[in-house]
Amino acid sequence: MTPGSRSKVRPLKGLILAGGKGARLRPLTYTRAKQLIPVANKPVLFYGIESIAAAGVREIGIVVGDTADEVMAAVGDGRRFGIKVVYIRQEAPLGLAHAVKVSSDFLADSPFVMYLGDNLIADGITGLTERFNQQRPEAMILLARVSHPERFGVAELKSGRVVRLVEKPKKPKSDLALVGVYMFTAGIMEAVHAIKPSARGELEITDAIQWLVDQGRRVESHLVEGWWKDTGRVEDLLEANQIVLDKQTASIQGAVDPQSQVDFKVVIEKGAAIKKSVIRGPAIIGKGAHIERAYIGPFTSIDQNCKIIASEIENSIILAGACIKNMPTRLADSLIGKDTVIECSKKRPAALRFVLGESSAVDLV
Repeated sequence: MTPGSRSKVRPLKGLILAGGKGARLRPLTYTRAKQLIPVANKPVLFYGIESIAAAGVREIGIVVGDTADEVMAAVGDGRRFGIKVVYIRQEAPLGLAHAVKVSSDFLADSPFVMYLGDNLIADGITGLTERFNQQRPEAMILLARVSHPERFGVAELKSGRVVRLVEKPKKPKSDLALVGVYMFTAGIMEAVHAIKPSARGELEITDAIQWLVDQGRRVESHLVEGWWKDTGRVEDLLEANQIVLDKQTASIQGAVDPQSQVDFKVVIEKGAAIKKSVIRGPAIIGKGAHIERAYIGPFTSIDQNCKIIASEIENSIILAGACIKNMPTRLADSLIGKDTVIECSKKRPAALRFVLGESSAVDLV
């Protein structure tokens, strides 16, 4: 019996990759797993877990690296998501195919969906897993048209059939990027053991899928119709935040005084206090946040226990415990880290005073 036929009677497992270093999001990722940076006050990683769980998968392996302790503390054993979680250590970020390779004991002969932990995809993956289970190709890849395909793995199709995949090509031959969601049968294990590291020293999943193509194995593709975001950069996180906030339903559970105004798709969680302020949605204000004499504009997420005093913020993500006071101009298009303090203190002599970590960015106007 072939691995493909065995997999027909085995339930689908999940494999989430959460071991990357997040270099494009430094300095936040010096001290925080990139997959735990929140979008609409929920870690990006949780969206992937929920999407896989909603597709009926009950066992998920999470590949972790240097930030393993933080990821494990956030996710736990998976019961809160209705699943069982197993953690798989990857000694270094040696490529997506390497992550599959080190997960062989967990995966065994099961088919599985592999989900990059910093990705978001509209409408979940339930329909895609159903299609995969019915057709059961050796691999199913998700594709999306992008404006900068050189930043992604790129697929070339001929008459709708996958013929070539290249990881981050300098001169892409198509605009079809591989979305960070893949579905495989156990046959992918043969491929990841057959390939060699790329020029950048990694075992590329594109090379493994290409090996399947070259061996005449069936590789299907699906063009994603809705939105998809790889949240590896600040601008992508902000755009994902916009999309998710715009889909939420207004809910006010915190305290809003009579001098405040709250308009359009605003979520105010329990324990938050809004005083003499304007909150214009889509926006979310987390538990224990204190907003006073402030303006919170559209597409802004204020996480729990933040303090925003006499300041204006718009299209931004403010992480837990941050304090922003007496800003002389509006803060926009920003990602502010946990427990960060930004304050115009009016001290004399007048001066700009910073305490900034490596790879910080400051835009003064």
